[in-house]
Amino acid sequence: MGIAELKREMGMVAPEWSEGERSETSRNGGATIPAAAPAGKVPRVANPEVDSKAIRRRFSARYKRNILQEADQCGLGGIAALMRREGLYSSHITTWRKQRELGEIAGLAPRKRGKKPVPRNPLAGEVEQLRREIQRLQKRLRQAETIIDVQKNSAIYWG
Repeated sequence: MGIAELKREMGMVAPEWSEGERSETSRNGGATIPAAAPAGKVPRVANPEVDSKAIRRRFSARYKRNILQEADQCGLGGIAALMRREGLYSSHITTWRKQRELGEIAGLAPRKRGKKPVPRNPLAGEVEQLRREIQRLQKRLRQAETIIDVQKNSAIYWG
């Protein structure tokens, strides 16, 4: 399965543009000026609405492996073209290569962000139960000591 099929599968395929719809950047020093729409075609207008929440891209392990394999086969300047075509940054390639070199096969799969769950100690339930029992017994001990003190004092007063 090639990169194009993976991109289609993941929904990362850019819309197709005809030659007249592309912007002309070679003559104007990189500034993007949209070309005139061809006759009979309605120009495509970008959606001015901004999503309320940005969506983080996630890459499958298979996609990462395919990109790394293709990057390893690229010649001089080929990696830059690959990154432009795929919409990737050099940090993606660097991170994925490090993960591959360290043998982190699971590291190529997307990781869940945020605080990691703390593993529960199997003895924690028993410890909590014993702690409650100690508190209960200490309360009973205080009650018993209070009763004994009252009985001593009453014996002294009553003679």
